[in-house]
Amino acid sequence: MTFVFVLYPLTSPLFPIQHLTLFFPTLLRSCSSFVLHQDLHTSDESDCDDDLDPKTGMELLNPNFIQEVAPEFLVPLSDVVCAFGETVVLCCKVCGRPKPSVTLKGPDQNPVTSNNRFTIDIRDTGDILLKICNLMPQDTGIYTCVAVNDHGSASSSASIKVQGIPAAPGRPVAQEASSTAVMIQWPPPASSAHCSVSSYTVEYRQEDSLLWQQVASSKEECVQIDALIPGGHYQFRVRASNRWGVGPPSEPSNMITLPSTNSGYDGTGIQWKENFESTFSEVCEIGRGRFSVVRKCLNKSTKKEVAVKFVSKKMQKKEQVAHEADVLQHVQHHQLVALLDTYESPTSLMLTMELLEDGRLLDYLVACDELMEEKVAFFIRETLEALQHLHTCRVTHLDLKPENIMVDLHSHTPGIKLIDLGDAVQLSTHRRYVHLLLGNPEFAAPELIRGTPVSVATDMWSVGVLAYVMLSGVSPFLDESPEETCVNICRLDFCFPDEYFRDVSQAARDFVSSLLQQDPRKRPSATSCLQHPWVGRGGAHGGEHSKKPLDTTRLATFIDRRKQLHDVRPITNIKGLVSSSMGNTL
Repeated sequence: MTFVFVLYPLTSPLFPIQHLTLFFPTLLRSCSSFVLHQDLHTSDESDCDDDLDPKTGMELLNPNFIQEVAPEFLVPLSDVVCAFGETVVLCCKVCGRPKPSVTLKGPDQNPVTSNNRFTIDIRDTGDILLKICNLMPQDTGIYTCVAVNDHGSASSSASIKVQGIPAAPGRPVAQEASSTAVMIQWPPPASSAHCSVSSYTVEYRQEDSLLWQQVASSKEECVQIDALIPGGHYQFRVRASNRWGVGPPSEPSNMITLPSTNSGYDGTGIQWKENFESTFSEVCEIGRGRFSVVRKCLNKSTKKEVAVKFVSKKMQKKEQVAHEADVLQHVQHHQLVALLDTYESPTSLMLTMELLEDGRLLDYLVACDELMEEKVAFFIRETLEALQHLHTCRVTHLDLKPENIMVDLHSHTPGIKLIDLGDAVQLSTHRRYVHLLLGNPEFAAPELIRGTPVSVATDMWSVGVLAYVMLSGVSPFLDESPEETCVNICRLDFCFPDEYFRDVSQAARDFVSSLLQQDPRKRPSATSCLQHPWVGRGGAHGGEHSKKPLDTTRLATFIDRRKQLHDVRPITNIKGLVSSSMGNTL
């Protein structure tokens, strides 16, 4: 660009001082300002000539002349609204001569210094940048840039508003509303500035679990939780949420115990009939258990076939068999075998039940033309749904194994039915229950082996072993003797060998690992498992299955080996064996 300077006397009417803005706009707007002195008079030219300082003309037309001036912000700071965890940059531009010194002040009016989150960049062009990474709620406030030189000072301010997830609400208070309901109330988050709450999520855990489960949501600071288990012990906590996400949980509430509606299934209400032989005729034997024989029988009058469990009075007390019958009567469900009637003879007790002719689940899986992981996940889900019902009734099965899971093919989709609730117990809020481990321990949880109190989580361990077997055809803890198997279980000595799990998805392995936890409180509940991605009831993320067929050869071998098991001996001195193997006292 070429500038042409035309010299006129300053007093000439051809060049009034206002015309400088036309010829030198860039010069006049630069960071260096100069002061032009022109006295405008209405008197004649002789007056102007008398007052004119000859030096003025030289200063005006000398391109190298720069007047020293106080700082001035050409671009001020601007207000910013951003989200928690984001990065923001405050920008401004300042000029002045001599070059001003710049200070940035935070909301507390103390100077801001560069660190791992704050970066200050002051450039020769006069641009000033303040970069703040990983914004936090405490970064909210007024930020000020101050520029100072020998001729004065200037400042520019702007606000940063950090909007993010809410803080934790206050500790909730739980109050009993009924034997199955609790009223929860809580204070809102102590500080919700720029973090407004749109809703609350309530979570609970039971006394025998460390896992928290979502149970309700509310827009208010109170909610009633229904469908709880009578006699259960519950603790609650709350999270606040808004458009930015879900905040941290509150401090847990007090542990509340709901009143129990009954004293347990003691079998005293069971009515025993004595006309079995005149009512039924035996057809064939179906199977054998530790203390019983199951036979197919025909009702002589209705011609309907049923399954009858014969229990020798020499093997089990009448109270024990009555307990099983009482449990079956109270927990009726389409995924549990149905009890039809009870009979007694001089030597035996008979439980008449629905006949399940489609066989055991594992036999059905081996007979499939092609066994896919998705089908295994489907039947695990069916088993979990059955357990979910049992556990809602505060009943734990305690003998969940392949032989006690039957397949039901009479509906439009296959299903399962759990059988043999002879070991099942209703958990009491007043006492702990220790169960005697009998027979093969392959599917037994560590607490059964150690002789410590059981819970509904004991069944969840068995689901983990069952899933492992169905996916691989091998038993995760099996060793040369029952005692060595028990040691492996207590040491959690298992893995996923590539030769057995090469075609099994990572989601399936994660599911199994989540259940095979030493601490029962860390095992997910049946309800939580039903939301696992692999099981398939987890919404959009459900059904994460391998697309390769599973090898059923090993599973067939597993079934054949299990058919040879008839050992009902208690495993003796297991505590001492496990203690010596693990180097601690149980």
